[in-house]
Amino acid sequence: MTPLQIGITGGIGSGKSTVCRIFSTLGIPVYDADSRAKAVMTSDVILIESIKKEFGSLSFREDGTLNTPFLADTVFGNNERLEVLNKLVHPAVARDYAEWLKTRHGYPYVIKEAALLFEAGSYRQLDETGVVIAPEALRVKRVLKRDPQRSEKQVREIMKRQLPENEALNLADFVIVNDDSQPVLPQVLALHTQWLEKGKSKSSV
Repeated sequence: MTPLQIGITGGIGSGKSTVCRIFSTLGIPVYDADSRAKAVMTSDVILIESIKKEFGSLSFREDGTLNTPFLADTVFGNNERLEVLNKLVHPAVARDYAEWLKTRHGYPYVIKEAALLFEAGSYRQLDETGVVIAPEALRVKRVLKRDPQRSEKQVREIMKRQLPENEALNLADFVIVNDDSQPVLPQVLALHTQWLEKGKSKSSV
């Protein structure tokens, strides 16, 4: 029986990865779409050839690794090129997730963590999707502490390119508040209990 599929997203600095690590600690499988995207870009032959055709052979180094700085420079600030890249990568990640899911039977539910869950449209294939939120100033502070190589201007530019929080909230089935004043753990445990029950109900049908 396929487990209940839960999607979790959130803007940069919201702490969605921290939230997902809690679920992982609870024994729930977590598919990190952003990390897997980097992996499939160097392992999926169809995707590799598509990227080379669209962005040139310099997209990859001689050893086959992804030339991240080159691609980043190519798409940064160019929404059209970024959209082209995303349209190539998202189907490959979807295939990878489908294969991953096949080996996760027996679990009541699984988590799919992705920054572009709503933008890519993949949330439509999931049972429930939620968003982790935090005040913008706090998110900027977190990212600058985590990534000292970034400037505040760069962080805010990334935020501008992401789905506005109000739009994400309109699409979300649940919300996790990670504002450093409201504890995250009780929120996660409440959802965990809820999905364990739903997952059991689904498997008994």
